[in-house]
Amino acid sequence: MGILSSMYTGITGLQGQGEALAIYGDNIANANTTGFKTSRPEFQDVVAKSLKGMLGGNQIGRGTRLAAVNPIFAQGSIVQTESSTDLAISGDGFFVVNGQDGRSFTRNGQFHFDKDGKLINADGNRVQGFQADENGKVTSKMSDIGVDRSVVDAKKTSKVNLFMNLDLRADKLLKFDPMKPEQTAHFATGATVYDSAGSPHVVSVFFNKTADGEWTWKAMAKGEEITGGKPGQLLEQATGKLKFDTDGRLAEQTTDKNAFNFSKGALPDQKIEFNFGDDKKTGGTGLSVTQYGTNSEAYKTTQDGSTAGTLASLTFNDDGVLAAIYSNGESVNLAQVALAKFENPEGMFKVGQNRFRESRNSGQATIGAPQSGGRGAVSSKTIESSTTDIASEFINLMTSQRNFQANSKVISTADEMMQEVLALKRN
Repeated sequence: MGILSSMYTGITGLQGQGEALAIYGDNIANANTTGFKTSRPEFQDVVAKSLKGMLGGNQIGRGTRLAAVNPIFAQGSIVQTESSTDLAISGDGFFVVNGQDGRSFTRNGQFHFDKDGKLINADGNRVQGFQADENGKVTSKMSDIGVDRSVVDAKKTSKVNLFMNLDLRADKLLKFDPMKPEQTAHFATGATVYDSAGSPHVVSVFFNKTADGEWTWKAMAKGEEITGGKPGQLLEQATGKLKFDTDGRLAEQTTDKNAFNFSKGALPDQKIEFNFGDDKKTGGTGLSVTQYGTNSEAYKTTQDGSTAGTLASLTFNDDGVLAAIYSNGESVNLAQVALAKFENPEGMFKVGQNRFRESRNSGQATIGAPQSGGRGAVSSKTIESSTTDIASEFINLMTSQRNFQANSKVISTADEMMQEVLALKRN
């Protein structure tokens, strides 16, 4: 029985090394598979009997068996691509996708949009993410990531922010003439604003010094763009006052009139706030608009309106947030990619197509935003390469081959010994 047992022991070695060869071959076959994680065989010895029973010692082994095949979730190299919908995870986590067979998880971030505007992988599984509200703020609602806003509505201007300096040395005796505003203003600047229909209008703002530390401002629009106006004439639509302290900082700002009546289908009495920064009366620094003894100059002018726009491009930022960029320059957040984290990712169940499912051994998925709760960061125009190291796998192949040959020698040696036993009767 000892000789026969040794033959069976050799067979377990052949079986084990054959299975190891399949694992190493699978690793090599997936050397170019995006997001692939190599696996390794883990063997255990088999004990046939103990000559001393429970006392221990003098135990005879019966070979080996493949106990587990565990994936190694090491970080793959991040490779740059030209596709804005290619995503890679640096750190822990899996993309969440939904398909006909339910929810699964993947490290392969080669995504694209289908004809319905849904972000999918190569097999049509829809990528999941946290949706943004109408203001672009990401919420906790999770569903398919998609583009459902190919057109963004026009937005009327409600606020204009001005940053400038008004010359302290200006002559306060100059009187403003609305018929000759350019010639009778100490300083003038302009801003493009939008009415309720999304039409642009150039509004000129004129400044006049009326006393030491006191200025008036008047916002005027072209007469041909104002209801009841005349071409070639500027009409006053908003006015106010500015007061400065002895340090040249803005102490107070007031608005006396504010009602823009743009024509051509726009709503009447549009209120446009002209904001000159945080004045000292409201607790600010008063440094957005100053009165220093240097030339009057506008540093920056911004406003919050826009015309209607069509979808121009889509991009992901480093937080995994999908933003739609429109032809009018507007950028709107649509959704944020969701990442799933597992307590034991090695225990996940492979389903092929670069996808995994949660199992009893892996535990349930904890889903959240990138760079939160220990989840990794998501980068755009990148993919994670396979973790297969060809050189290491070739060494594993050679080692497995030698082990296979050695186990075959055990069987051939046992066979020769059996032949000797059978020959005893003939002798």
